[in-house]
Amino acid sequence: MSEEIKKETVDETVDTTKETNETEKIINESEAETSEEVVEPSELEVLTEKYDELETRYLRLQADFDNSRRRQKIESASAAKFRSQSLVEKLLPVLDNFERAMATELAGEDTKSFLEGIEIVQRQLEAAMEAEGVEVIATVGETFDPNVHQAVMQDDDKAFDSNVVTAELQKGYKLKDRVIRPAMVKVNQ
Repeated sequence: MSEEIKKETVDETVDTTKETNETEKIINESEAETSEEVVEPSELEVLTEKYDELETRYLRLQADFDNSRRRQKIESASAAKFRSQSLVEKLLPVLDNFERAMATELAGEDTKSFLEGIEIVQRQLEAAMEAEGVEVIATVGETFDPNVHQAVMQDDDKAFDSNVVTAELQKGYKLKDRVIRPAMVKVNQ
């Protein structure tokens, strides 16, 4: 009986080994099929991926172009708005000299008529600058604003509150909303 048991055990072991070998063979075949599918995607998938990449690139380029066009439009509007800035900057000393000439007191009839002529030219120059958008910056009695005023002196005047402009030493000008020259002022402590 012992031989029969041994024979049955050997037969069972051989059957189990055959089943194991067959199972391993099936697993290896299925792994081979799976790896082939991953390695070689279909032509449709490749083309779809390329299309998606190209579409993304196209949309980014379109957005960059739109942003560039918008930026250029803003810059050209700003350039048109402030195109006369350099001319105004050159004419401000001339306007200052006209004001100084008008401040002098001269005697005699000829001198007065000469001053009237200078006053007419000064008003024409001021009108032309106003037409371009040049404004005089308000100073005396205003609260000191470092964006539009340049404090060059301090004052101790009881008639004014603290941090209020008490005197204007040189006019300041704006071109539209940009300060061309800050006003030089005396500020109360």
